[in-house]
Amino acid sequence: MSTGVVLLNFGEPSEPTRENVVAYLERIFLNNASLEEADTEEEARERARQLAERRAPGLIEEYEEIGGSPLNPQAEAQADALADELDARGYDVETYVGMQFTEPFIGDAVEAAREDGVDQLVGLPVYPLCGASTTVAALEELKEETAERDWDVPVAEITGWHRHPLYNEIRAENVRRFTEAHGLDLTDENTELVYSAHGTPRHYLDEGSRYDTYVEEFCEVVGRKLGVESYSLGYQNHENRDIPWTEPDVEELVEEIGESDDIERIVVEPISFMHEQSETLSELDDELREEAEELGLDFYRVPVPHDDDRFRDVLGDLVEPFVGDFDPGYYQFRQCQCSDSPDAMCLNAPVERI
Repeated sequence: MSTGVVLLNFGEPSEPTRENVVAYLERIFLNNASLEEADTEEEARERARQLAERRAPGLIEEYEEIGGSPLNPQAEAQADALADELDARGYDVETYVGMQFTEPFIGDAVEAAREDGVDQLVGLPVYPLCGASTTVAALEELKEETAERDWDVPVAEITGWHRHPLYNEIRAENVRRFTEAHGLDLTDENTELVYSAHGTPRHYLDEGSRYDTYVEEFCEVVGRKLGVESYSLGYQNHENRDIPWTEPDVEELVEEIGESDDIERIVVEPISFMHEQSETLSELDDELREEAEELGLDFYRVPVPHDDDRFRDVLGDLVEPFVGDFDPGYYQFRQCQCSDSPDAMCLNAPVERI
């Protein structure tokens, strides 16, 4: 059987024009319309448009400052690397990139796979930590797009995978190399390791998403690998709506650290990102750096290891049981509890005791 592996991602506008950015933001806000009450779909769309118009000028400025987002080309490179890895393992596979909010959309990837005549699809969100509006929503859209085309193709879904041992090692070693290159010691009492994770509305956590739990356990394991007993965790929240988000906000966290007499520098690890994008290049490198330095803190930001040669091995391992037609349980996959889909498997679900 030939397999189409769709690497699912968020996407960012390749050109930061007002038209592109407003359309991008409208899709995001409409996708999360359930966060606010609306009597009709028309009201929800109008609210999404209003929020997009309000947020667009600042985001355009961010994209212009960083020279455009590198997210999409990095995602394409990861897809090509996965195709090469699976080919080396002897599998007949085509890879596709499908973005939630920019071209190429998830529907574009599905259409390309259908035209190529693949026999089955595997949805692989390149979100290390499973979230409701990212991982789960992207996989739901993948299945919706196949149904809209009346394409009766099996779709395997991979959700949470941050527990992959090699991925944990990649992140820890990446931090270790960075600190060594800059002459930093994370065990120094004057240095604080700050994990910065993508924030999420509390609404999703209240509905059962365990995203914050996954973030916390991943930070703990990476910290142990680094030999760090003390660290801080903050969330990059986008409070465009007047609703509760994950806490603490990373900017508020850094402000508290800056009030300490002991801490002289912070090392920021963007723990939930697998690409460089506006959240890392602008929100961290520009905005958070400025705030930290105003507080008298030296600021260091660990780069995202999106091009680590071993990441292709991680993605290959995740996909292999689904393209190799053997029991995913052999690779420790279990039925996902964050998704309602019976076809969703993950590395995070608790082991059933007999």
